[in-house]
Amino acid sequence: MASGRLTTKTSVAPERFKTLLPSLQPTVYLDPNASKSPNNIRTIAWNPLGTYLATGCTDKTLRVWNVEKPNVRQSTELRGHAAPIEKVAFNPAKELELCSVSSDGVARFWDVKNKVVLNEVRGLGETFTLAWTPHGEHVVVGNKDNKLHVLSPTAPNVISTHQQPTMTNDITFCWSGQRLFATTGEGKTRILTFPGFEPAYQFSYKDMPEKEFMLSGHTSSCIAVELHPFNRYLATGGTDSLIALWETNEWNCVRTITKMTGPVRSISIANTPPGTGLEITVSETGEHLCTYKTRTSSPVVAWAPNRYALAYTDSGSLRIIGASPGGK
Repeated sequence: MASGRLTTKTSVAPERFKTLLPSLQPTVYLDPNASKSPNNIRTIAWNPLGTYLATGCTDKTLRVWNVEKPNVRQSTELRGHAAPIEKVAFNPAKELELCSVSSDGVARFWDVKNKVVLNEVRGLGETFTLAWTPHGEHVVVGNKDNKLHVLSPTAPNVISTHQQPTMTNDITFCWSGQRLFATTGEGKTRILTFPGFEPAYQFSYKDMPEKEFMLSGHTSSCIAVELHPFNRYLATGGTDSLIALWETNEWNCVRTITKMTGPVRSISIANTPPGTGLEITVSETGEHLCTYKTRTSSPVVAWAPNRYALAYTDSGSLRIIGASPGGK
C-alpha cells in the first residue's frame, strides 16, 4: 500500500531538459496482438509508485506491465471485459489495485498481483471515463448518456447516480477530493462538489439570479482535463487544438498553449497533437521546450508520478522515454 502523496520530483533545468529529451531512445513494450492496429491502445495509467503501467485496448485486452521488464511474457493480462476498454486507473492509495471501465457497461476492480477480480459493478451504460477519489475510497465513472455513477471498490451496486445537463467528456478530482472537474461538449469545465455534485455558482448581483460558474476556455468541445501535481493549475484540452491553463485560486486562465494542430485528447502536463511528435511545454511559463518525434500520432500520454519518465503510444505499442533528474 502506498501511504499519502509521493515525494515530489527533483527539478530538471529547462535548458538541459530540452537538449536531453529529444535524444533519448524509448523503451518499447510490444504486445504482438495489440500492435496490429495503430489505434488499439485507448488508455494508459501508472500505478502510484511508478513501477507498473496498465494499458486498455479496443480488442478488450487489459495488460499490466512491470516498467523494468518490457517483454510481454513478463506482463500480466487480465481478461473479462466483453467490449473495448475505454479507461483504466490505479487506486491512488494502493500499489496494485486497478479499475477498468468498458463500453460493455461494467466497471471492474482488479487485484493485479493475484490476477483476480475484487469487485465488479454492472449496468453502467456505455462507460468511457473514470476518476478515483484521492484516497481511493470511491470511483466516479461517466457514460455516454451523461450520467456520473459513484462506485465503491467493495460494493457490487452503484452508490449514487447523477444525471448531467450536458455532454460530459472527462473528469478528474482535486487533491482534497471535495471537488470534481468535468469537461463538457460546450467547451466549458464544470466544478462540482463531491459527493453532492452541486455546481459552483457565481456571486449574485442585486435582483439577479445566481449563475453557475464554469471555466470557459474553448470554442468547441473540451475533451481532456488534468490537475497540476502541486495544485497550481488545471489544464483543459479541446477539439479546438488549444490547451488552457487555469490558476486554481481565482480560476483565471493564465495562458493558452497553441502548438497543437488537432484535438487535444490527452494531457499530462504534456500533450499529443495528431501529427508525429510529443510537445513538451513548461506549465509555469508556457515556454515550449521541445518536440519528441514519434512515428504515428500519440492519442494518450502519462507522466510517471515520481520521476521524469513519459509513457505514450506509438505505432500501436506502449513506449516510455525518461530523463535523469538534474540540478535546478
